Amino acid sequence: MISRGKRNVLGVLVDAVDYEAATEHVVAAGRERRPMALTALAVHGVMTGVLDPAHNARLNAFDMVTPDGQPVRWALNLLHRAALAERVYGPDLTLSVLARFADEGMPVYLYGSTDDTLARLIPELERMFPALKIAGVESSKFRPARLGEDAEIADRIRASGARLVLVGLGCPRQEVFAYAMRPLLDMPLMAVGAAFDYHAGLLRKPPPWMQRVGLEWLWRFGLEPKRLFHRYMVLNPAYVARLTAQRLGIWKATPPAPASDRPATFAV
Repeated sequence: MISRGKRNVLGVLVDAVDYEAATEHVVAAGRERRPMALTALAVHGVMTGVLDPAHNARLNAFDMVTPDGQPVRWALNLLHRAALAERVYGPDLTLSVLARFADEGMPVYLYGSTDDTLARLIPELERMFPALKIAGVESSKFRPARLGEDAEIADRIRASGARLVLVGLGCPRQEVFAYAMRPLLDMPLMAVGAAFDYHAGLLRKPPPWMQRVGLEWLWRFGLEPKRLFHRYMVLNPAYVARLTAQRLGIWKATPPAPASDRPATFAV
């Protein structure tokens, strides 16, 4: 188990952890009914923080931020000698966590995505984990939260008996949601990105060799070039340039202090 704490990647604090440690942190929080917020960040997620100081501060308040993308793992190894042999990929971490929650009989709540995606996802999860208890399911409304709606959502989740919330709203909406809801819930929230779509069978995973060498972005860009052009053709080169500057000491990339106030508005 590797858990070496948070390290500065372009001012975003990313945890030098492996799957085992990340899974254990989430399971322990579920067992102990303890608030926790986790997200798995690839280059896009890191750069979203770099370009938005308020969001960067929110990310730095997360209990755990795992290196979802190979370039983020490489950054931890290059800048901080983390010696991580593999990334902690959100969709795979989701399965690791669900396996443990199923084994321990702790129910989970699925929040986000669409009704159609969730209708495909649930039977797939039940097939993979026959003992899994799904306490509740709630699709995204794709709009800003109404005044007081956060408390209503928290009430529904608590009343379900869930001990974990998986949040699939996409980056950065899911991180803002998890950060805003953390003070209202006595359980971990995991921002899982495209995990709902992958495990529902709506997105094809790239070949393993592309994942190993950090070319997953090229696979996804080929599937959705128009939607992902800015993410990969603009943010990826900016990430490499800033990482080089941090490595050479040209840019200190000082992390902002973790945010302490809840966002005034967030999407549900």
